[in-house]
Amino acid sequence: MSYKVIPLHEGVFSVGWDKEFRRIAPGDPPRKASLKIALNPFLIQTPDRNMLLDCGLGTFGLENHTAILLNNLDQLDLSERDITDVICSHLHYDHIGGLAHQTNGYWELTFPDATIWASEKEWAKMQQTSDEEVPHAEFVNFIEARADLELMDDDVQINEYVRSYCIGGHTEFSRMTEIRLQDQLLLMAGDVLGTRGAVNRRYAAKYDYDGKRSMQLREEIQKRAYKENAILMAYHDTVHPLFRLSGYDDEKGYQITNTAPHYEAG
Repeated sequence: MSYKVIPLHEGVFSVGWDKEFRRIAPGDPPRKASLKIALNPFLIQTPDRNMLLDCGLGTFGLENHTAILLNNLDQLDLSERDITDVICSHLHYDHIGGLAHQTNGYWELTFPDATIWASEKEWAKMQQTSDEEVPHAEFVNFIEARADLELMDDDVQINEYVRSYCIGGHTEFSRMTEIRLQDQLLLMAGDVLGTRGAVNRRYAAKYDYDGKRSMQLREEIQKRAYKENAILMAYHDTVHPLFRLSGYDDEKGYQITNTAPHYEAG
């Protein structure tokens, strides 16, 4: 069996201050004062594991994203019971909403046989806050009671392929995920570097917990990705969520080169 990384595209959306994800056509502009972003959970396949890196909106959006995600898996001849791990970059609902759903009127685990990997400190913070961006308390309590939940400290080698560690920036405890498949390194930094448009830009976003930290991290990630020929995984990119930095110019910055629609080796 080969090694694969496949974006499970849930669509393109216009997202405003109300934080509602309103579906739009890929070529359409976002609504006024809104961002245009996509949702791309990543499937990581190895000979012994089927892992998800973040898992979409679930049933927290205006439509049933759980059904979209499961249909994407079905197109690859996988079911929810084939998923061995779900690795969370951070705990905003557009990244973890797919962990459980209420499709039948009650909470159910979307991936009942998977281990869920999440930041211990961010999970504790999520339980203590009433911020509207945090999923409902009953969702959090259900996951904690019913799922195989592994809460991670600062630096964890999840298995032989995946390492996760805290970087901060977008949230206080946002995590970097490093994936090594044979000789290839892939990097996913959640919303610290969520789109290709973030490459070559210096900005401190107001929506980040620490915008200056995110700006510093983006520069570091780009330098490393270019030096090590890593594939960058951009969860919110609307066009091509997998790409490399294939060249550098002092005036223009990094040259972006798309990979195939999904990565495969072996």
